[in-house]
Amino acid sequence: MVSLVVPAQPDTLGWVEVPTIARRTSWTGGKVQERLRRLNLITTVPPLALVGVLLLLLTARSWWHVVLQVVGLVAALATAERWTAGDYLRVARPSLAVTAVVSLAGSLTDDTAAFFSLSVVGSYLIPPLPRHRLAALAGLTVLIAALGAANVLVHDDRIGWRLFQFVAVPAVAMLVSTGFMFVSQRFFDLIAELEQSREREADLAVTRERVRFASDLHDIQGHTLHVVKLKVALAEKLLDREPERAREELREVHDLVGETIVRTKELAYAQRRLNLSAELENAKNLFEAAGIHVRVTRESEVDATASELLGQVLRETTTNILRHAEARQVGITLTRRGITIVNDGAPETGPLELGGLAVLRQRLAEHGAELEVSHAGGRFRTAAAFPAPKEARR
Repeated sequence: MVSLVVPAQPDTLGWVEVPTIARRTSWTGGKVQERLRRLNLITTVPPLALVGVLLLLLTARSWWHVVLQVVGLVAALATAERWTAGDYLRVARPSLAVTAVVSLAGSLTDDTAAFFSLSVVGSYLIPPLPRHRLAALAGLTVLIAALGAANVLVHDDRIGWRLFQFVAVPAVAMLVSTGFMFVSQRFFDLIAELEQSREREADLAVTRERVRFASDLHDIQGHTLHVVKLKVALAEKLLDREPERAREELREVHDLVGETIVRTKELAYAQRRLNLSAELENAKNLFEAAGIHVRVTRESEVDATASELLGQVLRETTTNILRHAEARQVGITLTRRGITIVNDGAPETGPLELGGLAVLRQRLAEHGAELEVSHAGGRFRTAAAFPAPKEARR
């Protein structure tokens, strides 16, 4: 349950303990919160005003009764209005004192409805208390009954009936109104929880998107930088022996950097799509430039729906092989809905799963695919596969 009270050291208001700061979950910001506040105003203030006016018309027998009930009703409505805004304690506490005086004066002047405002204000104070709610409710009930019992001190006729009117009825009204407030507060607690859950989901979605963007940016630029490093190193070796080939390698570096700039822009505008065939050709060229023999086996054409994610697996695995292995041979096998990359030269010690592959595993799982990584005998195997469509399994 969402706490409607900011934890604080409570102070004492007469016989009832109330928190120094009491603020319900605030609903005063944003369109949803404003609609909730208006709904609260409509469902709370008009019914209270209507009941108060009806009691005034039915029970007031003198101008003094009218004054008492109007003052009490104004205090109760002010508390209710502030409650809908989530900031009402500064109004409720003085209103409690005012309505207690109204109730006492009504008992002494034989006003049977003067207790109404006290029961309303008291019912707003009890539910937000962090603890001792039942004790506070019992205290308020005893107070309102004691104030009503003052009636028999100045009127000694029909004692039983007067105790019923000024003690029993106000006490029951106090309990009933507080019960309604507990239900109402619980309802709006749930609304506040739903709103907070929605905000947390939005924040989580933003975080996930940032992680995805960071991963894609790593795929693009991390891969490119490793290619550039290898090609520049190769061009440096060829500069004296084969200057034309060295210039060709440098031209490829220039083109690769330009392509990376374009891909980065596409990523920024959520337009990037990997092409598995292009990634396969790029991986072959990169491995061959590093002196690694590549064998590609195509068992069938890759399904278009799986091509992009399989391209990401190939790109990440290629980068990992160049970074972490001393490979001499790499085998790439393509099936309709899967890819397997096996390389030698894997270190005998070290982590089995690399960070980029762990992120890819989560991304593939979101699309129903599986990523398997194994390491044995100096060989590292990475395999990704999508499940066959339901139509194909029938």
